[in-house]
Amino acid sequence: MATTKTTDIAIPGDADLPVLPLRDVVVFPHMVIPLFVGRPRSIKALEAAMNGRKSILLAAQKDATQEVPTPQDIYQIGTLASILQLLKMPDGTVKVLVEGEQRARIVQFTHRQDDDEAGFTCVAELVDEAHIPSRETDVLVRAVTAEFEKYVKLSAKIPPEVVTALGGLDNPGRIGDTVAAHLNLRNEAKQKILELLGAEERLEHILGVMDSEIDLLRVEKRIRARVKNQMEKSQREYYLNEQMKAIQKELGDMDDAPNEVDELARKIADSGMSEEARGKAEGELKKLKMMSPMSAEASVVRNYIDWLLAAPWKKHSRISKDLSKAQQILDHDHYGLEKVKDRIVEYLAVQQRVKKSKAAILCLVGPPGVGKTSLGRSIARATNRKFLRMALGGVRDEAEIRGHRRTYIGSMPGKIIQNLAKGKTRNPLFMLDEVDKMSMDFRGDPSSALLEVLDPEQNHTFGDHYLEVDYDLSDIMFVATANTLNIPSPLLDRMEVIRISGYTEEEKCEIATRYLLPKQRANNGLKESEVSLSEAAIKEIIASWTREAGVRSLEREIAKIFRKVVKALLLNKKMRKVAVSPNRLEKYLGVKPYHRNSIKQQNKVGQVTGLAWTEAGGELLTIETVVMPGKGKHLYTGKLGNVMQESITAAISVVRSHSVQWGINAEFHQKQDVHVHVPEGATPKDGPSAGVGMCIAIISALTGIPVWSNVAMTGEITLRGEVLKIGGLKEKLLAAHRAGLKTVLIPQENAGELQEVPQKIRRELDIKPVKWIDEAIEWALESAPTAAMAAPEAEKAHAKNRREKKRESDANVTAH
Repeated sequence: MATTKTTDIAIPGDADLPVLPLRDVVVFPHMVIPLFVGRPRSIKALEAAMNGRKSILLAAQKDATQEVPTPQDIYQIGTLASILQLLKMPDGTVKVLVEGEQRARIVQFTHRQDDDEAGFTCVAELVDEAHIPSRETDVLVRAVTAEFEKYVKLSAKIPPEVVTALGGLDNPGRIGDTVAAHLNLRNEAKQKILELLGAEERLEHILGVMDSEIDLLRVEKRIRARVKNQMEKSQREYYLNEQMKAIQKELGDMDDAPNEVDELARKIADSGMSEEARGKAEGELKKLKMMSPMSAEASVVRNYIDWLLAAPWKKHSRISKDLSKAQQILDHDHYGLEKVKDRIVEYLAVQQRVKKSKAAILCLVGPPGVGKTSLGRSIARATNRKFLRMALGGVRDEAEIRGHRRTYIGSMPGKIIQNLAKGKTRNPLFMLDEVDKMSMDFRGDPSSALLEVLDPEQNHTFGDHYLEVDYDLSDIMFVATANTLNIPSPLLDRMEVIRISGYTEEEKCEIATRYLLPKQRANNGLKESEVSLSEAAIKEIIASWTREAGVRSLEREIAKIFRKVVKALLLNKKMRKVAVSPNRLEKYLGVKPYHRNSIKQQNKVGQVTGLAWTEAGGELLTIETVVMPGKGKHLYTGKLGNVMQESITAAISVVRSHSVQWGINAEFHQKQDVHVHVPEGATPKDGPSAGVGMCIAIISALTGIPVWSNVAMTGEITLRGEVLKIGGLKEKLLAAHRAGLKTVLIPQENAGELQEVPQKIRRELDIKPVKWIDEAIEWALESAPTAAMAAPEAEKAHAKNRREKKRESDANVTAH
């Protein structure tokens, strides 16, 4: 039902009515608004209007970006306005104040189309509205006024005085235009309202638009309240970012730009995770979407997703299978160590034949300074794997391996996953350094946690407590290092043990020439032409200033020499080169702490040279025994362990059971005290391998027969006098060779291990495998004791020994 009658009336006297195209605004009738005009055509139109009746037609452009519009770019319905004020600005633009009067329709443009400078003119007609009052119109006016009041209260951009002014209007069309002019709408929406000529139709449309705008304002108010409550004072600079997140949360993904959640979803899809891990990650991502960004739980979930993404799921290093190149790299980086090199080359050979083979799990066992850790780096380089290292010395918490559960504050994955995330590849060489130095306490046993890591049958489903999903470790090549085999048996069973013994003097000399000298020259800023260290000098340093299985002390001594050389070159500018010879070493290194032939040259009664094995390699062990009149007491000194004390007890029982055969008084255990001492009393000593040496020392002391000073021995003794197998044979033989000994007695059962001893050592040492203590006596004592030696003869031998000691003492006094 129509309450408005519309008629078209031509504008009298305006055949060429100026037209002003508007780009960013729609002007309604009875609306007063300032306009800034800068386009030449628009300025010409204003000037034409000012020269006439000061009337102008304001029509909006269809495309606001159009700089030079054509008649087709301008809407046909506009507003006839009068110019209230016009002001020309210094920059050439014009500021004009206009007041809309009535709607008008452009009938025809009349300006010259070929004149780019001429302003727009047209023939227009007024669109007259004849209002017919009706009850429906009054209801619409009340509804629009009430909704507009709500809109003004929600919007902070409209002054309340507008509502008061609206109440003084009685024309429904003017009321609708006033409300439309203050709504925050796009130009297209406002133009649509302008083109609605009927007041009732226009009011209905405005009512619907306001309902939608009020809903948006309420949502915006709710968003602002939530954002304000979430933010603290220290986070005000993040206001805009947080408001954007809240808008996305309230209205959904209205923006096409990817947000943080979308980026995480993309990374999860591209990560190559297992099905289990992907399901877990996507589930956590859904939880993250529903959480407040500022909540503590959101940061926990975000960290978990980040760790899942940081773990390498599909990125591999391309394994090098070139055997000759790998052999060259290993030979270049390390001298000797042939057994380890052969094992690595064998592994690469298998890789060429088998597409998917289980990675090797090696354990390099040897004394400090022999190059175990650096060998791991070389293996990584030879196989083209990334090198990752985890130091296990002092680790006593299971969570270091498996990680903490997410219920704990600050929980993280274990070091295995952390190192893999840092290395960004799933098939590196992973070195477990000092695996024998782990311990355990109330927090768990890390060595037990390593059982799954180092088991090829299980580590493809390794479970980290933090990740809570299975991770495949089967592509990793694990290399463990240890100084001793003091490793739990189940863990040791999972590794292939490769022993790295100490170096010979020649090997140390070669290592110093190839690696240590160039390295220390570079570290101390020396050129090769400024210093020279002869081979003889290097051998002298090895013999007299170091006593080790590896080369760390040797490197320190070389560094000490080079530091002094640098100092000498800087103090004496005329000096060009320093040649370090053996006779000048004491000037640089001080007094010799060791002597090549440290074993006494004179044969002694009751003094035996034994051989021991420590973490630092082989060592000499001097065993001293004296027999004194007494009541059969047995004294042990030298900080001896229980096993070594038991070896002494067993040796005494062997001597007692063979006393008649060896010409020893059968009642010596009742009338004589036996004192066994091992020098360097501050150093703890233990183990059964000194049993033969203890027995020989006691026999020598009871019979008075001296022991050859250039003979060393090792072996466990039984009550029947049998010599049993011992460990660390190669290290012990190297120690004997370093000390300048000539003969070494070893157990017969160890004879098969001599193949691992360098040929030079075997050639220069007279190695005697023995099965029984009688065989050891033949090689160790100057003369074999016999049953014919009665007590007087034994006493005479003791008296002779005392006289020799007195003569030696008198000779020393005379010399001094």
